[in-house]
Amino acid sequence: MTGTGGEEMGAQAARSRALAVLRVRSRALAVALLPAAVAVVLLVGGATGRLPGTGWDAARWAVSVVAVLVLLAAAAVALVVARARPAATPTVTIAEESAPDLYRMVRDLADRLDVPAPSAIALTPDCDSWLEDRTHPAHGPPPAPRRTDPAVPGGHARPRGAAAPVLVIGSPFLWWMRVGELRAVLAPVVAGTGPSAHPDIAAARRFIRGLDAAVAVASADRRNPLSRAACAGLARVCRLLLRGCRVHAAQMERGVASAAAERAQAVDYGLRIAAQEQVGLAYAGWDRLLTRVALPAWRMGRWPSRLDVGVVAALTELSRRDRLAEGFASRLGERPACDLLEEPGAMDEAVSLLTARLFHGGPETGPDWSPVDWDEYPEEVVDRTWRTDAARLHRVLDTLGVRRAAEEDTAPGTEGPTLARVLDHLTVSTDGPGAAPGMASAGGPGTLPGTTPAVGPGAPPHTAPTDDPGTLPGTAPTDGPIDPSRTAPAPQATPHPPTDGDTSAPGDTPAHPEDDDDLGGTTTRGAALAAGLSAQLAREEAAAQRAGAGTAAPATPAATAGAAGPDAALWDDGALPLLPLQPPRSGREILTAHITAMVCCAAMDTAGATPGLDWLDGPSLLFDGARAADLAPSVLSLVETGDPGPLRHWMTELGIRPEKPVRLV
Repeated sequence: MTGTGGEEMGAQAARSRALAVLRVRSRALAVALLPAAVAVVLLVGGATGRLPGTGWDAARWAVSVVAVLVLLAAAAVALVVARARPAATPTVTIAEESAPDLYRMVRDLADRLDVPAPSAIALTPDCDSWLEDRTHPAHGPPPAPRRTDPAVPGGHARPRGAAAPVLVIGSPFLWWMRVGELRAVLAPVVAGTGPSAHPDIAAARRFIRGLDAAVAVASADRRNPLSRAACAGLARVCRLLLRGCRVHAAQMERGVASAAAERAQAVDYGLRIAAQEQVGLAYAGWDRLLTRVALPAWRMGRWPSRLDVGVVAALTELSRRDRLAEGFASRLGERPACDLLEEPGAMDEAVSLLTARLFHGGPETGPDWSPVDWDEYPEEVVDRTWRTDAARLHRVLDTLGVRRAAEEDTAPGTEGPTLARVLDHLTVSTDGPGAAPGMASAGGPGTLPGTTPAVGPGAPPHTAPTDDPGTLPGTAPTDGPIDPSRTAPAPQATPHPPTDGDTSAPGDTPAHPEDDDDLGGTTTRGAALAAGLSAQLAREEAAAQRAGAGTAAPATPAATAGAAGPDAALWDDGALPLLPLQPPRSGREILTAHITAMVCCAAMDTAGATPGLDWLDGPSLLFDGARAADLAPSVLSLVETGDPGPLRHWMTELGIRPEKPVRLV
């Protein structure tokens, strides 16, 4: 059924399910009042002489005590449910004076749909849009309702003083979509304010959100046994009520969505079908930008300040590469939705900072946490990342006792860290058990030539969510490594971080790294080197975390000037990062990233290569402005089998000299 009939059917179904949820609440209240009612009957019977005798007296006392205890417990549960802070999406609120055109468009849309306009508009780093109720006192004072808010469809007038939900819009939509596409996509969302304003639906949603928040309160860690027991009882009661409401709540939301969709069919229905294609494309570009481009910068302690501009560049590049997306770039001639903002740059910066904090856990401000522009990204992020990784690789080689080129009979001018040192150490000889060049007897007396002393990690493998920047299928892998241990003050903690006094070298604890599943698929020397790199990363991460905890972050000019920023009142900074992007890297992935970094440093210092930024693949190595090809398979051949042949052939073709020293940081 479509049209008004379908809308009314959806709204009626939602209201009936809301009443079912409220009946669950009423039954819970009745159960809590039942002992008190029995106690009242017994007391009245005793006072009137209808229930005399010691047996009835004992029953009166027992039931009265039980009634008081049940009422106290019920009052405590009700108080927690009413006062618990419901979950809210981290957002950046858009003030009406900073986006009058956007507010005007949303209100015109609400007028066309004959529903109340949202009370406010906020941006979130996601590719979705929805309505969010923020009328709870913990979320701050709600915006004042407009006097022109229409009556709620269905015969119920909107209560004076009640705030409409907040319209939350995914920030990539504003920068990638055109104005007409954004209006078409938002129409079903804004139409949901009509059913949401119904008193029964609003009360049912408040009850469910309160139960959910109470469960979260009860799940918090507490050391007091009495508090743990009370919270266990609270959680059990709330979960029981949630189970009773689950089916009704789901059907209620389906009814609300159905009613909103039916009502929105009268507004830009044909354009909405075409705009839905842009939703999926924006999601793909946003995910690619965060994991391949933003994540390396966050680990360096730098956060890109124009992520939404970057997603437009990434999607434009995708349109250029993928023939399936050829028509999408032609839309760029139309007016973008971000023109509805007075200062899109400031809003983009605020959303970019919120994105970094949510997905990586950086602070709001700090000496080691600063913004970076896209034109500075190759030098400030890519180059520094590669050189820092290469420096760490040589420090671990020093710890393992691998000789530098200056200690051998080498040509003049080859002192310092070289790529040849790494290649010689990881090369597996096929002529016998002889040691590869440059390997000293680090195990002391009794160490057999050509063997490497067993090396233990000395610290747990690095567990920061990471993912090496990769490449699109079928394109040349030219990305450099990503350093997860940069100076970000709040990096991901390891499962068992090293203690403050842990200064042991990676080789101090005998172990067999090649037996570790995390280090599988590589040679013995490669496994030992990977274990040392993982240990070094963990130490650097722990040191950065301690330094960040003890350093007071100065306020930035934007913060002191009252610029737009994340709504800190809606979420807890102590829980950051809320949404880590990637799982931990394995030891082999860490080793591969560091060797790739060393190769890129040698290419830049000896063959004139330059660091670059690919909008879809992240850090890239450029020769004469073009991305280098076939680096990743050559590095994997060295890591997995100890065969440097493919990598040496690749370097020879490009004129890279591994025996020359490179500049590190």
